[in-house]
Amino acid sequence: MNAAWFLLLLSLHFGVFKIGYGRNASTRPPVVNIGAIFTFDTTVGRVAKIAINEAVKDVNSNLSILQGTKLAVTMQDSNCSGFVGMVEALRYMETDVVAIIGPQCAVVAHMISHVANELQVPLLSFAVTDPTLSSLQYPFFVRTTQSDLYQMTAVAEIVEHYGWKEVIAIFIDDDGGRNGVSALNDKLAERRCRISYKVGIPPDSVAHRGAIMDILVKVALMQSRIIVLHVNSMIGFKVFSVANYLGMMGNGYVWIATDWLSSVLDSESPLPPGTMDTMQGVLTLRPHTPDSDRKRAFFSRWNKITGGSLGLNSYGLYAYDSVWLLAHALDAFFNQGGVISFSNDSRISSVAGSTLHLDAMSIFDDGMLLLKNILLSNFVGLTGPLKFNTDRSLILPAYDIINVLGTGFRRIGYWSNYSGLSTVSPETLYARPPNRSSASQKLYSVIWPGETSSRPRGWVFPNNGKQLRIGVPNRVSYREFVSRVQGTDLFKGFCIDVFTAAVNLLPYAVPYKFISFGDGRDNPSYTELVNKITTGDFDAVVGDIAIVTNRTKIVDFTQPYISSGLVIVSPFKKQNTGAWAFLRPFSPRMWIVTGSFFLVVGIVVWILEHRINDDFRGPPKHQVITILWFSFSTLFFAHRENTMSTLGRLVLIIWLFVVLIINSSYTASLTSILTVQQLSSPIKGIESLIKSDEPIGFQVGSFAEHYLSQELNISRSRLVALGSPEAYASALKLGPGKGGVAAVVDERPYIELFLSSQCSFRIVGQEFTKSGWGFAFPRDSPLAVDMSTAILALAENGDLQRIRDKWLMQSTCSLESTEIESNRLHLSSFWGLFLICGIACFIALFIYFLQILRQLRSVPPPESASSGQGSSRSGGLQRFFSLMDEKEDQSKSGQKRRKVEKSLSDNDGDDELGRKPGRRETEMTRSDLNSSN
Repeated sequence: MNAAWFLLLLSLHFGVFKIGYGRNASTRPPVVNIGAIFTFDTTVGRVAKIAINEAVKDVNSNLSILQGTKLAVTMQDSNCSGFVGMVEALRYMETDVVAIIGPQCAVVAHMISHVANELQVPLLSFAVTDPTLSSLQYPFFVRTTQSDLYQMTAVAEIVEHYGWKEVIAIFIDDDGGRNGVSALNDKLAERRCRISYKVGIPPDSVAHRGAIMDILVKVALMQSRIIVLHVNSMIGFKVFSVANYLGMMGNGYVWIATDWLSSVLDSESPLPPGTMDTMQGVLTLRPHTPDSDRKRAFFSRWNKITGGSLGLNSYGLYAYDSVWLLAHALDAFFNQGGVISFSNDSRISSVAGSTLHLDAMSIFDDGMLLLKNILLSNFVGLTGPLKFNTDRSLILPAYDIINVLGTGFRRIGYWSNYSGLSTVSPETLYARPPNRSSASQKLYSVIWPGETSSRPRGWVFPNNGKQLRIGVPNRVSYREFVSRVQGTDLFKGFCIDVFTAAVNLLPYAVPYKFISFGDGRDNPSYTELVNKITTGDFDAVVGDIAIVTNRTKIVDFTQPYISSGLVIVSPFKKQNTGAWAFLRPFSPRMWIVTGSFFLVVGIVVWILEHRINDDFRGPPKHQVITILWFSFSTLFFAHRENTMSTLGRLVLIIWLFVVLIINSSYTASLTSILTVQQLSSPIKGIESLIKSDEPIGFQVGSFAEHYLSQELNISRSRLVALGSPEAYASALKLGPGKGGVAAVVDERPYIELFLSSQCSFRIVGQEFTKSGWGFAFPRDSPLAVDMSTAILALAENGDLQRIRDKWLMQSTCSLESTEIESNRLHLSSFWGLFLICGIACFIALFIYFLQILRQLRSVPPPESASSGQGSSRSGGLQRFFSLMDEKEDQSKSGQKRRKVEKSLSDNDGDDELGRKPGRRETEMTRSDLNSSN
């Protein structure tokens, strides 16, 4: 408020001012003057007037609160006019009021808050909910009710709870209305919702039925059917009446009125039947006040005062508590030595003219101390706990959610800033930990406009005669997916048929027209096509649009109607088996390890059998041959040497199991190599393609170019744009050495269609991205959700597959996309078997050497070894090896029996091989002689 405007207001009201002077009073004066400014001729004003008078009576009759000091209240009618409110506020300055209860309207609050700041007189507003009246700009403005910031949060959470995305806001075009809707827009945006259309209605003196009808006709043409009505009662009932006349209170609409409606319902019920009929199914909010004995007693007292002609609403309770709040603050003020005194404002005196007499304007000297005590107040009133938080708002904001029904209303739940929506009272929730989970957000069932309990969808297709402008890519290749009918504006193809079938399943008509995008010579850029939605050129995009990350950031996609992903296609050649094909089943490393284990197992069995088995004894040359023969003959299970020791048999059993697995695997792999056609390609997958420096092809307009260059960091110089399947085939056949490409990277649907007619190429490696194709719509478009539901229905009833078969089922070539890999068997497939065999060998040798050492200790050293200490170590080692080489003594009978049985078996074998029959007998006799020696 600039000085000129301020002085002008003063001159309009004051003819002659009293000469101001400093007035000092005792510490506790007999009377303290307070003011009250609000609009008398409103529902809130009529209730507040009675409530304030009753509160003053109660305070004055209670000697414990002010200890004999009385409150004297003077009320002024502002008529919700900023000018009148300013004049009435200035009039209070003549009576030296220490505080003002009110105002009721945001317009007046903004005006007189400047006066309160200048003269340091606190304003205690019980009805102004404008969230922009901040403590920083207006430090002496104290809100003793809930801010619209919380009310609009409750509205936004209701919208989110029912799954709506867009609302229409109708508001009174003043400070309170505009700022309240601004707060609603912020809270909706936090929940990814928005106000799709907002319109202000002129204040009471200007608003008439014709203007309201013009506004509602525009609203009826909008897409959203969720309407938030933030006005006063006079305009609100006019809006409901006109809306009912236009059929906007029927099925499909949702009306959410702010707390102006609940105040009227509480104070003036029952309303006339005609009025109630115009707002059936409306939701409204009411500031929540907890039940208490004091509150019930005051309601009973209120009915006696008014005779039931005027009901008590929440703002009446806040007005009553505002007086008690001021009384408690004054008591603390006096206890701290505060004095009711005023002094002239030197700044006003310096700018005042002689005829304005501004000396009457005086400052409350201890106004800051009183304000401090107001903000520090903490007591329980009729509205519950009265305590301010750090931003000077009342603690524990909460609202009742009301559904208008029949001749009255019913409460369907609560909203609190503590736990959100609930069917349990906030006082119960305060005793529990806060819970904002979606499962805990509940409301009772609602009877919506049109007398239906089914949740309205919240939107309809706009009935404004406009058609959806749908962008369609004008492709020049792969026209099976989407193509323009020559000479017309029509399109056909797989994608078009899917879209048309989905639209036909919607429960409402969708007028649309296809708009071609592209020059018809090259495939258009799909990224640019999707961006046209954000610029408003298109309302949707239909076609083979891949759902990728950078696009989902700017638009919403439907459910994918076909799976997709990037794959690699490259040439292949048949691989001949060759003369050395039998070596291919095993890798070189596998051959080396397998051969090594044959030798290791042979040596281990020789060590375990050497002392007790004649088959593993004899000259060194003979023993080496035996080891080699025994080990490699196990490959074919043709070993003739018997194992006599338990450890040897254990090792042999495990090794024969390993040999069985290896032999079977080798046979299977070699069979596959020799009988199945082998395909080979220099490209094995995306990793080998990245490591190479060869050129890579991609489809013009596809997102593959961006993915390869930005995500995989492949140089753009390696990327080659190809515009058609014929260009794919030509570039792949030429190869990188002749100006072609080594491979083509594209989406699977295109590649499958390409391979259906090109038999010289195959998909190599795995699909290295996972995505799909969908239809694109603007962010938070409800049509995208309904189309997704329709696409799922197409998939479930089989229509989607039938459409695909119609356009994409071509079987000229096999569409096998098995990954081309070498069929070699690697060591990694068998290392477990080798490990088990190695452990068995180690354990057997360990036990065997323990037995040798035990026998070595039990045999006394020869006499020749005891003569010299220096040769004891070498003698012991010599004894160890001699003991290992020495044949173990056994009973003659048992030994002869085994040798005879062995000789008989050997003789049978010698006869088959044509060997001399007397040889084994001779060896047995020589062995018997050696044993007897």
